[in-house]
Amino acid sequence: MKSLTINLDAIEIKPITNQADFERASALIDALIDADLIEDEATRNRALDILDAISVLALDYEKKHFPIEKLDPIESIKQRIEMLNLSQKEVAKYFGGENRVSEVLNRKRPLTLKMVKNLYHGLGIPAEVLLA
Repeated sequence: MKSLTINLDAIEIKPITNQADFERASALIDALIDADLIEDEATRNRALDILDAISVLALDYEKKHFPIEKLDPIESIKQRIEMLNLSQKEVAKYFGGENRVSEVLNRKRPLTLKMVKNLYHGLGIPAEVLLA
């Protein structure tokens, strides 16, 4: 199956404190991403443990230095409609009518729980985004 070209014993797991550390960790993650395919069980387990530890550290660094802004519900709806190339008439069924689509998208009417449910099921917009 897969053999390993990295010396696992040479890998030092330490906190990621700057961009260079983060880039090294990302390269290591890329190198170990298929570690579950390594034939030797001991080597596979060691590689997966290292992958797990480095991934946790990298994710922590990303959360601190590259935070993701919360999405605005109305902007999310507009983006999804545009992405799917739909008209307001085509999405009216999720809002309860064409007038309501316009009112909601122009922020003159709030989303109802029924609309949130319909948009989640019909357009696949996560409910946590719509309820933000």
